[in-house]
Amino acid sequence: MAEKIGISVIIPLFNEEKSVTPLLDALFKVLNQLSRTFEILLVDDGSEDQTFEIAKSHASKKSNVRAVKFRKNYGQTPAMAAGIEHAKGDILITMDGDLQNDPADIPRFIEKINEGYDIVVGWRHKRQDKLISRKIPSQIANRLIGKVTGVPIKDNGCSLKAYRREIIQNVPLYSEMHRFIPAMGSIMGARIAEIKVRHHARKFGYSKYGLARIYKVLLDLFAIKIIISFSSKPMVFFGISALIFGGISLILILVGLLELIVTPEDSIVVLIGASMLSGILSIFLLSSGILCELISRTGSLGVNKFSQITALMDFNSTNNIIKIDS
Repeated sequence: MAEKIGISVIIPLFNEEKSVTPLLDALFKVLNQLSRTFEILLVDDGSEDQTFEIAKSHASKKSNVRAVKFRKNYGQTPAMAAGIEHAKGDILITMDGDLQNDPADIPRFIEKINEGYDIVVGWRHKRQDKLISRKIPSQIANRLIGKVTGVPIKDNGCSLKAYRREIIQNVPLYSEMHRFIPAMGSIMGARIAEIKVRHHARKFGYSKYGLARIYKVLLDLFAIKIIISFSSKPMVFFGISALIFGGISLILILVGLLELIVTPEDSIVVLIGASMLSGILSIFLLSSGILCELISRTGSLGVNKFSQITALMDFNSTNNIIKIDS
């Protein structure tokens, strides 16, 4: 019978070859003091340096370190999803691999989970990042996310978070959705806490985040708003949309008929075509609403399976190495 694991620490990595070893040293120093079994999952997101080789070396020497490798760079959220998929712990902790999160904060996250919370979010109250490119956009995004989702988290972008296994493994993760986990968790009735954490300036390498990611966050925010607003009653959203396009179709038909009566010599082909397209879209939306309602009723929503985007997975249990193709 496999040993039950108490804590899984999940760390996405991308070109962090100089950070892996000191990060693991700091993690072991903290985790060895806890009265729980633990594992560390190092998820290499298609690094172009020696990150995976170093991670693999540690995994081959330590039974509680596992390495996951992507053949190319997919992004932080898929890397996090892969780690969550393969994690065995009752409590899952995610953090960055660039040494800016402090492993010494982990015991406080465990304490909060033990108090009955399902999700504990880190808040970098003294953030050591560039003001213009990182801090200001982050502050604006956090306020916007809080307004839209109704979950006022001060620092959605902080990767240092703790989750109960049964909560996080049922939250769908894709695109840049990792920053919206508290909002998604709120749909499931999760109890959420936020604590102040240390934040250190980057020692090695360079930041992989920038202003170019803003549009992805905005698109995901729009998707999250729809999910939160209509997850329990999807027929409402699709029904209203179908009604709007059905109304447009009807108006276009009436305008076409009126024009045919007033000026019989004019062609109404364009109006009829537009009316038909709107009508077809209305029927499609209505059908989609019925399908989503059925799925919602049968409880098939909210499944977080990274295997849905994985074409090939090779797991070697001897040296704790997982390789993922897509």
